[in-house]
Amino acid sequence: MAPPPAKGATLVETIVSQIREEIFSGARPAASRLLSIRKASEHYGVSKNTVVEAYDRLVAAGLIAARKGSGFVVAQAVDADGAGRPRHVAEAIDIASLLGAQLEQSFAIRVGDGRPPPSWTEQSEIRRHLGAYGRPASIETDGYGAASGFRPLRQQIARRLADRQIEAGEDNVLMTFGANHALDLIIRSMLRAGDTVLVDEPGYYPLFAKLALAQVRVVGVRRNPDGPDIADLNAKLARERPKLFFTQSLGHNPTGGSISLSVAHAVLTAAAQHNLTVIEDDPFADLPASSSHRLATLDQLRTVISVGTFAKTLSASLRSGFILARRDRIQALAELKMLTTVNSSGHVEMLLHRLLADGHYDRHLRRLWQRISNASETVQEKLRQAGWQTYADMIGGYYQYLLLPEGVSDIELARKGARESIFIAPGSVFCVDKHSPLARGIRINISRADDQRFYDFLLRSL
Repeated sequence: MAPPPAKGATLVETIVSQIREEIFSGARPAASRLLSIRKASEHYGVSKNTVVEAYDRLVAAGLIAARKGSGFVVAQAVDADGAGRPRHVAEAIDIASLLGAQLEQSFAIRVGDGRPPPSWTEQSEIRRHLGAYGRPASIETDGYGAASGFRPLRQQIARRLADRQIEAGEDNVLMTFGANHALDLIIRSMLRAGDTVLVDEPGYYPLFAKLALAQVRVVGVRRNPDGPDIADLNAKLARERPKLFFTQSLGHNPTGGSISLSVAHAVLTAAAQHNLTVIEDDPFADLPASSSHRLATLDQLRTVISVGTFAKTLSASLRSGFILARRDRIQALAELKMLTTVNSSGHVEMLLHRLLADGHYDRHLRRLWQRISNASETVQEKLRQAGWQTYADMIGGYYQYLLLPEGVSDIELARKGARESIFIAPGSVFCVDKHSPLARGIRINISRADDQRFYDFLLRSL
């Protein structure tokens, strides 16, 4: 018999809570069988539908799994943290903690933020066009639409790819709820628990969190100022036999550097030799002065999957991005998207199509690039005057990576900054290997580094 429900809890929640506690306490070890639906219904004194819903929730939480011929079993041994979370979930949340800080609005100076201020992006175009754009939308836009996304926008994106020397059609484009959703689809579709992947070191920490949640083994490849270290890449390809390599060619986050042509060719040669699929995160593709040294351009989407977004150039609030890949891969990803989210937002994609088709987006990009160029020159000059060393010459994007002197802790610097209402992004958050020499640094967002108090803080602290 189930215990009486806690105040405000349903019967389903009570059963879920009891089984969860039994798993965490070790009373239910990995692979042990749960009662059948019928027997559980009798044991807890509830309907079969109540048991089914409770088991469904436990399956969704990754705590139990359905096994053919065995019913439901405990999915795995759980190493819980103090909050009662499975170890891989706790690790993912810990990695993503910096994202939570970015979403908070309590810092006066947000130099460690990953995004530009709204005044650089959405206020330029979105507010003038969202809602009353002056054209009636068809009644069909209130439906779900195709899983691949709004077709005219996909066609528009495909045409724009020609500017990057990429031959592609609408069937090579899948719309998503931003780059993070795109990465999530790729991880779900192409990886399984226990697989190994390579990532830039330092690299994009929200990706690390997603991979930890998927229980994928992550190996870092040293990032040089001009792209991945080819010797390190080749050594780890031979030793680790990874399934995917996640990298960023232009305006790398967090170092700010971009890949050189020779390094790009070397990455693709290594990938071909080891039958490796490369995932190229490309948030700054649309900037006017962007480089043509992209892996997707050189590879023409044969082995490279490219992830794009409007979050870094237009508005993070739109939650819209896309995946570029071979048609067979797009089809498989579209099927997974349909199963998990049905579709992305047709209304948002219609708005984006209008902004692109009418030339508003390109005019906005030219203004944005001018802002980036001006801010970059200002920040680099301030850093040079103080004698501080950055890791790479900034080429596109929003980031500079400031190397800290020997003996200065990036974490302690971030804590000290927080006490003065300055949000610092510590370098170790971006590293798989927390002892890497490159972990001793901080990421600077040049679009948010215009407050002299930040430089005064560094002068007192370094």
